[in-house]
Amino acid sequence: MKTLFDNVSYHCSKIVTESYSTSFALATKMLSSSIRSDIYNIYGFVRFADEIVDTFHDYNKRELFEDFEKAMEDAISNKISLNPILNSFQSTYHKYDFPHHLVESFMKSMRMDLSKKRYSTYAEYQEYIYGSADVVGLMCLCVFVNGNKKKYEELKESAMALGSAFQKVNFLRDLKADYEELERTYFPDTNLKELDEVSKKRIVDEIKADFAMGYSGIVKLPEQAKFGVYTAYRYYNKLLQKLQSTPPLEIKNTRIRVPNYQKFGLLAQSYVNYKLQLF
Repeated sequence: MKTLFDNVSYHCSKIVTESYSTSFALATKMLSSSIRSDIYNIYGFVRFADEIVDTFHDYNKRELFEDFEKAMEDAISNKISLNPILNSFQSTYHKYDFPHHLVESFMKSMRMDLSKKRYSTYAEYQEYIYGSADVVGLMCLCVFVNGNKKKYEELKESAMALGSAFQKVNFLRDLKADYEELERTYFPDTNLKELDEVSKKRIVDEIKADFAMGYSGIVKLPEQAKFGVYTAYRYYNKLLQKLQSTPPLEIKNTRIRVPNYQKFGLLAQSYVNYKLQLF
């Protein structure tokens, strides 16, 4: 039977999540055990695609990406893959009947990272964020609502906004690495060489609006997902607060982080708020 191989595949996706993002892994642990593995499976897939375009500088990225994309499509078509990350992803994909255009949009944005360095218009910027972040939020939403189409449509806009907020916080936090190492500029109409408080405030205000929209959906999530998503929301909000209070020059030269002791403090407070139904 394939069960053992599937279990190994799921475990591999969990290892990828825990290895690449302690914060996301911590938030995922706050989800119900019935859906936790499926979120690991989504993360493993998107992380591997992202690693190809962001990290493997000594290899032919385009060739690796095209191979990965073909293997992903084959995994979905055949409902199996010898790549354990893709095998676990296709399982979750079929279990919750993901709309295939979500996967296509994600891969399109990842492909853009192979060559595109600047997003000079807001339309380009929005298209990239939709594919790189919003659709990941929508895939997770499919899991959170257990395939309930009506609930999915009700929470769709807020899930996209939360995905956008998380991605934009990452962009602001990673300005130095994106600009100096990858020569990328995501924020349109922003001169990163001369980032000032006015430009930073415009970005922060945009993210705050996304968070407000995202929060309106968190409170309506099923109980199996609410605490975990709320935990991630609190973490990224804390990161945004730190970025807001950090001078632009420091943001350009260092990677702002939330220390582990603050992460666990946020987790404790989030749990209290959840139990007392304060959100």
